[in-house]
Amino acid sequence: MPRRLPRKTFRQDPVSLAHDLLGQQLVRVVNTRNSPQRLAGKIVEVEAYLGVEDKAAHTYNGRRTARNESMWGDGGLAYVYFTYGMHHCFNVVASVAGDPVAVLVRALEPTEGIDLMYRNRKKARRDTDLCSGPAKLCEAMGITRQLDGCDMVTSDMLFIEKLRTAPLPKSRVETGPRIGVHYAREWADRPLRFFVKDNPHVSRHR
Repeated sequence: MPRRLPRKTFRQDPVSLAHDLLGQQLVRVVNTRNSPQRLAGKIVEVEAYLGVEDKAAHTYNGRRTARNESMWGDGGLAYVYFTYGMHHCFNVVASVAGDPVAVLVRALEPTEGIDLMYRNRKKARRDTDLCSGPAKLCEAMGITRQLDGCDMVTSDMLFIEKLRTAPLPKSRVETGPRIGVHYAREWADRPLRFFVKDNPHVSRHR
């Protein structure tokens, strides 16, 4: 079995962590009638959020609320928030406690538990539609606010497995502006979105 990512991997700046997360495997373990079941997917698209200076970040200008409290924690915590009254989004907290930065996981390439993912996402018609967006992957993987603050270094319910030891080559990674942050003014167009080149599971290829 692959080893899970250690704390030191998460305790780095969000851009570095974003690159390191590409190609690693997110695992969610759910309880079924018979036994625990693994849902898993390779991380193929992420966005970095740079904290108090980043006008697109939930912690911009030092904002600290009950909703974003997990972002203020140690690297390796899960930050899960509910948006638009209907969708969950999953983030990996980066750096160290007190430095509220994170990486939004935007898309996965499903690898395990695909049948259960289809049951969770009844609208999906093909594998490439299961986890090709932050809300889609949360629905498919069963990630909700109940997992907000989960420590992925020690948790048996949600963690990230190490499938490779080095970041993907730059030739395999594309960058672009983050999606849906037009309100962030000069931060809206910064190239803080990273995705695996030519991967069909990415939410957008531009």
